[in-house]
Amino acid sequence: MMKCLFILLYFLCGGIAFAQKNLIVNGVPWFDNNGDIVNAHGACIIEENGRFYLFGEWKSDKSNAFPGFACYSSSDLVNWKFENVVLKVQQDGILGPNRVGERVKVMKCPKTGEYIMLMHADDMNYKDPYIGLATCKTITGDYQLKGPLLYNGKPVKRWDMGTFQDSDGKGYLLIHHGPIYRLSEDYKSVEKEVAYIEGAGESPAMFKKDNMYYLLYSNLTSWEKNDNFYFTAPKIEGPWTKRGLFCPEGKLTYNSQTTFVFPLRCGKDTIPIFMGDRWSYPHQASAATYVWMPLQVEGTKVSIPEYWQAWDINKLKPINPLNGSLQIEKKQIYADNYWYIVKDKIKSDVKGSVLSASFRGTRAAIIGESTPWGGYARVNVINEKRDTVYSSLIDFYSKYSEKAIRVITPVMEKGEYTISVEVTGIRPIWSDKTKRVYGSKGTFVSINQILYFEEE
Repeated sequence: MMKCLFILLYFLCGGIAFAQKNLIVNGVPWFDNNGDIVNAHGACIIEENGRFYLFGEWKSDKSNAFPGFACYSSSDLVNWKFENVVLKVQQDGILGPNRVGERVKVMKCPKTGEYIMLMHADDMNYKDPYIGLATCKTITGDYQLKGPLLYNGKPVKRWDMGTFQDSDGKGYLLIHHGPIYRLSEDYKSVEKEVAYIEGAGESPAMFKKDNMYYLLYSNLTSWEKNDNFYFTAPKIEGPWTKRGLFCPEGKLTYNSQTTFVFPLRCGKDTIPIFMGDRWSYPHQASAATYVWMPLQVEGTKVSIPEYWQAWDINKLKPINPLNGSLQIEKKQIYADNYWYIVKDKIKSDVKGSVLSASFRGTRAAIIGESTPWGGYARVNVINEKRDTVYSSLIDFYSKYSEKAIRVITPVMEKGEYTISVEVTGIRPIWSDKTKRVYGSKGTFVSINQILYFEEE
């Protein structure tokens, strides 16, 4: 039996609307031209003919087995068109059934004009690693897996990796814990190890600015987030100097892990854009999101001094994406008996408990708190005909508590809608190779605010 809860939902103001084309919103599901969640993790971006191409792991919720690598394209880094699953599960080999495929990176080889894809391939226990090689004549076509990348005629048997293409056209393979390999002219083999960085980590990502090289890494905490760090060098060959963290200590790189740094051209300048994954194991396809933000660079200092929930891609400034939104009226907020109010939020950890609100408009947004005791919520929107027009799984777990926007629905035809939040009773929890257990201590879903937009 549902009862009305008289919950005060505060009005949130300022900024411009989420529908604006140049607004990136972090930590929420993104949607492609088909209305599906953008599913491209461990990703990279390359720019060609004024269009951006995003390649990433096409994650599954069923297991960590390789389901394919996806490609999306965009003219503004905000609105994404699904192009293709450019590399699919192979019949056998290093990316066959029940194998792992991660950290996909694509570069266009200046020498041949071919698109070269490198990735980490492994078994499900992460005990049979390879750096894999695939090629394609077109950027969004079907890439052909060639097998392991070779160095001195032998496969490169490493796991976490990244790539970097220098301004002189040379390509580099970045390996966890220190090695940097220069690729051959056709990018299809390793030519030489040019550097080895002591004290390095995993998920390497390199960029260059003003003739200085910067290399970002994360620590090893499985799918858990941690404080990522960086090195600098005057040349790729070194010497490399460890500089420390680039986000405030304890913020766990704003609950994300480095995956790539994309050089965004802004007039005569180039701004390095940090691309991070906010992993959500075991529901990576449904609930994992992204954190993309500009890196501030001053000499050897790199920083992202504060978290931007949303920012303008042209102005490079933080923006409040909820301007124009309205609070849900008290009489429109309903919940079953398993929800209870704690200070400024309503919360529940009872599987199947539901909170709902009705509104007339075009979109809705939910502000919620992620905590060490958080679990997954199923968010649905139904229309007047009782059809489900939106559904997503939202992760309310983080190692430190954070109040933020958890979801903004896509724009819908103006009408009468009901948005509901259901506690799934599922918690993000996993273990690493050493059997150490990570993740949430509970299944709580905590809602601070529900808002809606009357118009676009």
